[in-house]
Amino acid sequence: MCGIVGYTGNSQAAPILLHGLSKLEYRGYDSAGLAVRDGEKNVEIIKAKGRLKVLAEKTNNGESVPGTCGIGHTRWATHGEPSEINAHPHMSDDGNVVAVHNGIIENYQELKDKLTSLEDLLDGQGARQEALLDEIERSIREMTKVAQKGRFGLFK
Repeated sequence: MCGIVGYTGNSQAAPILLHGLSKLEYRGYDSAGLAVRDGEKNVEIIKAKGRLKVLAEKTNNGESVPGTCGIGHTRWATHGEPSEINAHPHMSDDGNVVAVHNGIIENYQELKDKLTSLEDLLDGQGARQEALLDEIERSIREMTKVAQKGRFGLFK
């Protein structure tokens, strides 16, 4: 079973995230990961296959990952093998969005088609960027509603 822990504040996030994930160890998992942002650099993602201890060792108990905003995840593989690649968090190609989720995304094809269709909002000169931004804003509002139900974690 998956677990999600998030933190934003004045303290270093990674040690707090690791501590929070340790409280979820009884749930069972096969991999774990952290995404931490310090506000100046790009989001740093660290993943590990196996027990949380492996992730703690990779990050020197979180001390080697500076930042005061982050999200942590433990994963129980329902699709795809246990691996660092399949572990969460996942990051968009441009590095602007980091996400974790619990469970199976059953409507992945619908989501993929919708996101792919966003490309159609831009012509060769990018003249419809405002429409694209409106669609992205609407999508983020929808994801925020889901996040408030505790099923999805997202930060930018």
